[in-house]
Amino acid sequence: MSDLLCQPTNMPGVLLLQPKSFRDPRGFFRETYHAKKFAEHGVHCNFVQDNHSRSCRDALRGLHYQVRHPQAKLVSVIRGAIFDVVVDLRRGSPTFGRSAGFTLSDENQQMAFVPAGFAHGFCVLSDIADVHYKCSDFYFPDDDGGIAWNDPALGITWPVTAPILSGKDHTYPRLAEVPLDRLPFFPPS
Repeated sequence: MSDLLCQPTNMPGVLLLQPKSFRDPRGFFRETYHAKKFAEHGVHCNFVQDNHSRSCRDALRGLHYQVRHPQAKLVSVIRGAIFDVVVDLRRGSPTFGRSAGFTLSDENQQMAFVPAGFAHGFCVLSDIADVHYKCSDFYFPDDDGGIAWNDPALGITWPVTAPILSGKDHTYPRLAEVPLDRLPFFPPS
């Protein structure tokens, strides 16, 4: 039996995962990634890039994706808490345009697996949040895409009303305004 807990979500392929922590007076130890254990829960990725961001309270990053090089992501919070959001952007998917959100934190120690073809973003709920995510493909600046964080058609109830955004995140269109050739296919090719 695996010591990795897995909770399916309302989005097919999106999983909440929780590795077992071993605690003692010094603190804790946990195995954050083990390919064989993750594969037992349907996560079959060759992760090729790790990213780490630090953000302040009310910072909102996203909603980002890549078209020709869609990235599956394994997202975890090293310090603090975030509201993590995924949006299915895969043309032809039965859940196209649907979103889901989860609270990830250093306290609950949950991780989110986001399949390729989803937009991803998060906002920070704590004073500071360190977010780590593994990616199944490299970042390609010319393949970068995004959708408006506040697109009402997505139905996202963000826990911030006046987020701190990057200049790029201010300019993204609503999903209905994105040309179809700028969205990934389902299933990913």
